[in-house]
Amino acid sequence: MGSSLLSSPVSISCQAILFDMDGILISSIASVERSWTRWAQLRGVDPAKTLELAHGRRAVETIALLCPDLDPESELEVIEDIELADNEGLTVLPGVQQLLAALPADRWTVVTSATERLARIRMAAANIPIPARLVTADRVTRGKPHPEPFLAGAALLGVSPSDCVVFEDSAFGAQAGRLAGCTVVATTFSHPIESLDAAHYVVHDLDEVAAHAHLGQIMLRLQPRSES
Repeated sequence: MGSSLLSSPVSISCQAILFDMDGILISSIASVERSWTRWAQLRGVDPAKTLELAHGRRAVETIALLCPDLDPESELEVIEDIELADNEGLTVLPGVQQLLAALPADRWTVVTSATERLARIRMAAANIPIPARLVTADRVTRGKPHPEPFLAGAALLGVSPSDCVVFEDSAFGAQAGRLAGCTVVATTFSHPIESLDAAHYVVHDLDEVAAHAHLGQIMLRLQPRSES
């Protein structure tokens, strides 16, 4: 049974927030799809299957699934260079700037399946704040849907996973956050709502989320657009 969109306001108290990047803070889906399509064509792999597997996964794991005979680290450099050269159409998603501005800088970070180099360049291009320390594909040994990335994010901020809220747009990401013991809020940016059943709450986007920080606690208010 899948999830459903939030139908009434909800308040969540937490100590830290862990954001996915692509599909939560920024939209680079056109660049991602162009880049992976180009890589698939270079390697003689079905582009449609490639795009199906790539979203929400670390590139090295996508490569290993599609081309187990190739060196994933070498191929990672190839796809990363392709992606770095393509920032066309990159946009900040609704509600992001307002939400980040309301959060203490040391109480949130980004947990992404992108490499650190790619993540920093994309966030800089989108002109959004970049945390001093991130959890990226090259900082973990197992990517989403394994909980390791979000466990690492909680540890990075010195907070228990149960005191963290995860914002995700992918089924793999929502599963990883849930397995890590975090409260998961998913958006409907990239995946059908039926696939987001690992999330505790589902909203359209971060425009439906407000934050207030006080004495080390963050109070999040999830308010459906129909209730705004």
